[in-house]
Amino acid sequence: MKFLLTLTALAFTASALAQTPALPEQGAAATFYRDKQTARKVSELMKRMTLEEKIGQCVLFASRGMVTGPRSSEKMDDYIKSGACGNVFGIKTAAETRRIQQMAVENTRLKIPVLFGMDVIHGYKTIFPVNIGVSASWDMAAIERMARISALEASAAGIAWTYSPMCDISRDPRWGRVSEGSGEDPYLGEHIATAMVRGYQGGDLADPTTIMACVKHFAAYGAPQAGRDYHTVDMSERTFREVYLPPYRAALDAGAATVMTSFNDYDAVPATGSRYLMTDLLRRELGFNGFVVTDYTAINEMVNHGVAEDLKDAARLAVKAGVNMDMVGNGYLKYMKELVAEGRISAREIDELCAQVLAMKFRLGLFDDPYRYCGRSESAWYTPEALAASRSLAANSMVLLQNRNSVLPIREGQKIALIGPFADNVREMLGSWVVAADTKVGTTFSKGLKERFGDKNVRVVAGDVMTDFQDARRAAEQADVAVLTLGLSQTWSGEAASLTSISLPETQKLLLRRVRESGTPVVLVLVTARPLELCEESAAADAVLVAWQPGTMAGEALADVLSGDVNPSGKLTMTFPRDVGQIPIFYNPKNTGRPVGALTSQSSEKYTSRYLFTPNEPLYPFGYGLSYTTFEYSGLKVENPRAKIGENVTVSVTLRNSGDRDGSEVAQLYIRDLAGSVTRPVRELKGFEKVFLKAGESRRLTFVLTPRELSFWRADMTFGQEAGDYRVWAGGDSDAELSGTFTVTK
Repeated sequence: MKFLLTLTALAFTASALAQTPALPEQGAAATFYRDKQTARKVSELMKRMTLEEKIGQCVLFASRGMVTGPRSSEKMDDYIKSGACGNVFGIKTAAETRRIQQMAVENTRLKIPVLFGMDVIHGYKTIFPVNIGVSASWDMAAIERMARISALEASAAGIAWTYSPMCDISRDPRWGRVSEGSGEDPYLGEHIATAMVRGYQGGDLADPTTIMACVKHFAAYGAPQAGRDYHTVDMSERTFREVYLPPYRAALDAGAATVMTSFNDYDAVPATGSRYLMTDLLRRELGFNGFVVTDYTAINEMVNHGVAEDLKDAARLAVKAGVNMDMVGNGYLKYMKELVAEGRISAREIDELCAQVLAMKFRLGLFDDPYRYCGRSESAWYTPEALAASRSLAANSMVLLQNRNSVLPIREGQKIALIGPFADNVREMLGSWVVAADTKVGTTFSKGLKERFGDKNVRVVAGDVMTDFQDARRAAEQADVAVLTLGLSQTWSGEAASLTSISLPETQKLLLRRVRESGTPVVLVLVTARPLELCEESAAADAVLVAWQPGTMAGEALADVLSGDVNPSGKLTMTFPRDVGQIPIFYNPKNTGRPVGALTSQSSEKYTSRYLFTPNEPLYPFGYGLSYTTFEYSGLKVENPRAKIGENVTVSVTLRNSGDRDGSEVAQLYIRDLAGSVTRPVRELKGFEKVFLKAGESRRLTFVLTPRELSFWRADMTFGQEAGDYRVWAGGDSDAELSGTFTVTK
């Protein structure tokens, strides 16, 4: 598709964004539902529907087992039988989905099937690492496979719709929901969002093993002030379009069927009541034609925001914004009909919202077979293939931050002291949002290490607050290596789990000091769903491995990495700060008028952009991660150092495994526009490739920078290229030093 040099802000669609390799063509969402056959079926059905039945298709109840927010009406069955509720989420069993579906198709006038949703976030039965951990794999094929397995398992229980992927960019690790996202970078976020939508939805939603994806949380939910969940978001349109919008857009272009509103306000208007977000941007500019669902009681909360007088007024705002479905809040159920009678909304508006919901039910094949998602064999759960995929992704998501004196991998026959509160705890391995998982199936670090190294070679000491830390020290003294499992509980991350400190608890710090006193090499294994402050821990430990919350196969995956059976290849997708006072901290800020320049941030020069007592630099940068082997980059070459606007720029570099072990490396490409009509980031990720190399092997890698990668929102808020000079870097993290230059001409 041809590149368009100039785009107005309201024409940011189609061909201008079709340039990124491995991403689908822009506009895929725009044609996703526009087939004449579905439109005809919807039209014929709606001619027979009453206003009340149309409203029912815009109502979403939660099952009685849900724990967030107010509980749904105890009369849910009656509402479904009357046609007043057409959608339910949170049901965990195939028997219950079948029971409810039977009520809908056998007891209602028009036999419209119910749509069942579920929070399938990083697995349904087979649990994968938390999403921030999954993103650290930088492996798009494995991430798509995770979503595919999740869809297979969930659809076997009657689920046809998941509230995933979370496409929110976040630069603040105090926010608990960084656990559900893909980190701080929009380019990487685009690719992960695309992979997850493809995995969930496959090539045909009528396939009963696929489920609908839901792009959330639209929009800018990942930037709450002070990192506090549900808090106000305040940003410029430029920052929104450059940083936060790209992953949402990529998921829509991949064909995502639905979108969820966010709790926050944007430009002083709650997202759920924002016609700009839900209609002007989402539908008209981005070409979305699926349906929009609120987050849990988001309509009700507009009263608290102060833009609606009461729930009735809030429901009116949501309808006017273009929101199809009310999750749990009952604003539509109670007040839509009244609002029509009063002339505050029109019957036509309800028709439009209802039609988009019905269109998806037709696309899912629910009218052909309402029970197609209800109760396929439970043999779809925990298959050997699913468990193997979980184990592999968990191992390849782990990030080795430090390995002094090559203490890792652990050698055969070595005595291991496995210590800490996460040594033998299945639930803590799974993370948040594991609605349907069976903890009896999961494994612990203790089990995995004993199976791999032998029961006699592994001694487990809990080392929690109720234990004498001297027991842990003595166990370490009697071992060849102490594997210390520290981190944050799964209840400390996820929704409504914001923190003011991202340090380890003091009791864990004390435990580390006691184990360190043993003189035995210490391997620190971190169980976490967010970046942490680790200055003291990095100084005290010989090796540091971020295991995240690794999922069902946690024990086996950790054993794979500690033994060297799997060479660690994970790379950070969020910056790890030295101190919480550096937050927000990310690899791609704008430069200042008083940069540190060639001086270090610890320089004595005062009047530069620096802290008095702390370096500007993070402890571990974006893209960072070590291996048991070493990799060298050389010979960076810009194949066409002078390129015209609209032409690709090709960059090549040689990657060599210079160590003595086979391993995988995530090669990363960064650029900087040295002068533009507006300030540009100091670096931007614009290419990556995960490469497996045998010891001593070299490979020439090629990256293509398309016009899209070289475009930005210019001073006049049009999206396109500018002529100018660029620097390009290639390496293993965002601090890569190997560089070259090129020029874009008019």
